[in-house]
Amino acid sequence: MTAHHARDDTPPISDVTQFDPRSGSWLERLIFNHRRWVLLLCVLITGVLGWRASHLTVNASFERMIPQSHEFIRNYNTYKSDLGGMGNALRIVVENRNGDIYDPAYLDVVRQITDKVTVMPGVDRAWVRSLWMPGVRWNAITEDGMAGGAVMPSQFDGSPQKMEQFRLNVSRAGLTGDLISLDNRSSMIYVPLLDTIPETGKPLDYPALAKRLDNEIRVLERTPDSKGRPLKVTVRIVGFAQLVGDMIKGLGQVATFFLAAAFVAAAVVYVYTRCLRSTALLLFTALLSVVWLLGLMQLLGYEIDPYSILVPFLVFAIGLSHGAQKMNGIMQDIGRGVHKYVAARYTFRRLFLAGLTALLANVFGFAVLLVIDIPVIRDMAITTSIGVSVLIFTALVLVPVLLSYLGVGRKAAARATAAHGRSNRESNGALVRFLVKCTTPRRAWILIIIALGLGMDAVGVRSRLQVGDLDPGAPELRADSRYNRDVAFLASNFGRSTDQFVVFVKSPPGECGKFESLVQMERLGAQLEEVPGVQATQSLADKVRYYTLVPGEGNPKWMSLSRDPRITETGASEMAANNPDIADFRCEMASVVAYLSDHRAPTLTRVVQKVKEFAAQNNTAQRQFLLAGGSAGIEAATNQVVEKASVTVLLLLYSSVIVLCAIAFRSWRAVLVALIPLVITSLLCEALMVLLGIGVKVATLPVIALGVGAGVDYALYLLSVQLTLQRRGASLTDAYRGALMFTGKVVALVGFTLAAGVVTWVFSPLKFQADMGILLTFMFLWNMVGALVLIPALSHVLLRGESRKARAGNAAPDAPLGLT
Repeated sequence: MTAHHARDDTPPISDVTQFDPRSGSWLERLIFNHRRWVLLLCVLITGVLGWRASHLTVNASFERMIPQSHEFIRNYNTYKSDLGGMGNALRIVVENRNGDIYDPAYLDVVRQITDKVTVMPGVDRAWVRSLWMPGVRWNAITEDGMAGGAVMPSQFDGSPQKMEQFRLNVSRAGLTGDLISLDNRSSMIYVPLLDTIPETGKPLDYPALAKRLDNEIRVLERTPDSKGRPLKVTVRIVGFAQLVGDMIKGLGQVATFFLAAAFVAAAVVYVYTRCLRSTALLLFTALLSVVWLLGLMQLLGYEIDPYSILVPFLVFAIGLSHGAQKMNGIMQDIGRGVHKYVAARYTFRRLFLAGLTALLANVFGFAVLLVIDIPVIRDMAITTSIGVSVLIFTALVLVPVLLSYLGVGRKAAARATAAHGRSNRESNGALVRFLVKCTTPRRAWILIIIALGLGMDAVGVRSRLQVGDLDPGAPELRADSRYNRDVAFLASNFGRSTDQFVVFVKSPPGECGKFESLVQMERLGAQLEEVPGVQATQSLADKVRYYTLVPGEGNPKWMSLSRDPRITETGASEMAANNPDIADFRCEMASVVAYLSDHRAPTLTRVVQKVKEFAAQNNTAQRQFLLAGGSAGIEAATNQVVEKASVTVLLLLYSSVIVLCAIAFRSWRAVLVALIPLVITSLLCEALMVLLGIGVKVATLPVIALGVGAGVDYALYLLSVQLTLQRRGASLTDAYRGALMFTGKVVALVGFTLAAGVVTWVFSPLKFQADMGILLTFMFLWNMVGALVLIPALSHVLLRGESRKARAGNAAPDAPLGLT
């Protein structure tokens, strides 16, 4: 944005009494003629919102991470209570590092963990599975006939007799690979969770649950054995609640990155201004904006979650950059001898409308994320828009008002004025001479060809861009995090991953065990096992086969599905009672569960396609195959929403940029000049995602919207001044040189300030934040470079006619310089 008018031939007002306080717009008079009231209002708002911010809570919600209106999620919400734990569940693995599970001391630890976790708030106690739960049963044929019972013998006391009986029950129950590891050294406790706590009706407090898991469950790793020696037991916990707990722990370190970002951004501003007073003031107002944002979030009922924690970073960086622009204008005027109060009013007069336009562009850029049907992204869109709206007061109003009292250091002001004069005389050295020459035919065409070549290469690379997670484990965390090490342990020792894809099989009540339904379940399972990425499948049909085998004295020829409804339906009812995750007690809903090797987007796409093909061929009025539950099924639904929304977001985003630029520039050619660098940067960002192995997902989808929303500011800064000068009759070269003199340094300052505000994210323990930091830093800097280099080159092709029109007398020669 411009620092001052093109001609400073008006005498500077050094005595405030010579200034007419009735001049300026009504808004300027309202603010500056009542400065004390403005500051008092600011103090009152800060007190109220600061108090509210202190009550802001940190939490996360499983439901808010998934697209509630998607068909898969609607089915999941409808049937999750019938097939308990088919989505949000904990898996607690207890490993005996000095032996196997047939150790009394080890089993006592498993019992303690089972007892403690079962009574925790939010646990769906009816579906908890553990070696100690009576619902985990065995069945066998004995010489006396059918027999069965709980795997854990009654009144188990660890004696050799009871231990031998326990060992026999485990072998009969077929728990290897399910609740018991392949090497018999670990066992699992499966803990399904509820979204709300029935006793209170309140949402499950995931941070509190994760804290209890650490304080009450993991602490049992230090349990001594019967002889008082340390029992070498390792507890590993996998599931959304534990993931949230680990992510929220990482938020403590994120606070240190916020301080680092503030320091780096402030250093960038100080290097530009060389004024400690004004730099401290800008830092204060940017932090004040964050306090107001957090207070408003609490007032409106929002919570801080691992995704919304990024919003204060963005608001701080944007606020600091806009405040720096106002400070730059005031500094220039004070350097010319203008009184600080008058300089503040002049700067407000020249820059408020431009700053308001830029901030509203940012608000709309964030607001388009509301089209994404994922509550956590919508919350981010709303809170970021609120934060940027706060900046309209703090950065555009409060900064000039405070500077009207404090001013800037005289040395800094004199240095800025001298540097500006030197820039005008020397064209600011080699860099400005290089940029100005970008308006010449030869260099312009070279740069355009290079840009188009980069864009075409980026299009080729981005064709490999994938939707969804591309890393195993939890991509929100680093690969070497404790959580991802636990996921890897579970997958390698139990032979089945935690990535379950559940297909719901709906039938009339009591008919899930019909022969025809069981055969179709078995066929679907067989077809899914042929899909690359599917490790194994399990369905009610498999359990009924086992039920048929038992009375056949274990003879393999009896391991089949009987056409006798008395056998299959009785077997289905018996298996549903003992295995609530594969059929409900009414025998109305059953499941086919596919265990996937990973949750990468290609794997999920193949599985979804296969199930849809099977359902299209085999659904009847009596039997429907519905998608989808399980962690992998929910991930597949999320990927579909993200893929669809990514196109919609870009269309809305660029449509808003086109409208905004058309209003500001009143020229379709100028709109193209502003738009092309943004499009190329977006393509390069997506190509960078491919090269870094980053998919389009909940965490990265907002990046391009944030980058484009902030990047359009550069075009507003440069092109508005350039076009104004051209419409006053200046040549393209002189007009662009003038734009650089007035806005070039500020454009660079904004780019580096925004980048400094997010570059520290690269070192975050949260991988998704590190990914966003890399991509946003790239977009902020590349948008700046693209604006400085491509705008003059594209102007040579598209905007030279503006100068010719002015010289022909079609424009007012005395048009004021500034943004429209």
